[in-house]
Amino acid sequence: MKTILLLAHDDEGQEARLQVALDVTRALGGHLNCLDVIAPPVAIASDDYGGVLTAAVMENERLDESANRARIEARLGKEDVAWSWHETTGFREEAIQEAAGLSDLVVLSSRLGAHAPPELRQLAGHMVEKLDCPVLAVPGDAMRLAVAGTALIAWDGSREADDALRHAVPLLRLASEVVLFVLDERGGAVTAEAAAEYLSREDVHVRIEEGHRQPGQMVYSEILDSAREFAADYIVMGAYGHSQVVETVFGGVTRSMLSQSELPLLLMH
Repeated sequence: MKTILLLAHDDEGQEARLQVALDVTRALGGHLNCLDVIAPPVAIASDDYGGVLTAAVMENERLDESANRARIEARLGKEDVAWSWHETTGFREEAIQEAAGLSDLVVLSSRLGAHAPPELRQLAGHMVEKLDCPVLAVPGDAMRLAVAGTALIAWDGSREADDALRHAVPLLRLASEVVLFVLDERGGAVTAEAAAEYLSREDVHVRIEEGHRQPGQMVYSEILDSAREFAADYIVMGAYGHSQVVETVFGGVTRSMLSQSELPLLLMH
């Protein structure tokens, strides 16, 4: 895990994304690739002036992001990490998907305020399903990631949990403690003991803790309660065991974790 892709955009979540990405890149001795996407407006009134309005909005966005780039580059120049900046114009999801092809981890915001464009608010959830590398979803008030702290793996034995665990190994090796939290209701084929054995061969030693969900308690609430109990600094978990459409209609663990977790989430689908 050496190439870290960070979405650079002047929004309320950028500072948290930047700080967490720097912590991870520094700890892993990696390279931080900042991706700045000048995105067209999602909707412009369809009238004779639509093209003019679109061009004006795009130019304002370009000016704002140019100023943002100058500020961030000045800060990165003082950091002890290797970094680069790539600017492109287009739709964010497509640009991130293309840039992530040679990335080991993508850092996005887990949630943004209601005033942020819907496309940005839903970005992390959408990208998790589309990428072949994990997403580190960062809440807006997470000013750092204690890489050497405690990691909690939310384990249900599913293929998604397998993938998240395997991709998280480089970070897990740096943790002072790794808790493999076994969800109370699980139907996956891989046991917690097998997962712990796999990690031990990767020089990651875990302690297994069994979940005991209370009647009526939601799965996401069980995970968050356990993270608080074990003083976790971040959570590793599989994402979207069901399709995102099913999760949206019926509610789901991934969607709830993205909206409720106060900790960074390393997610893999």
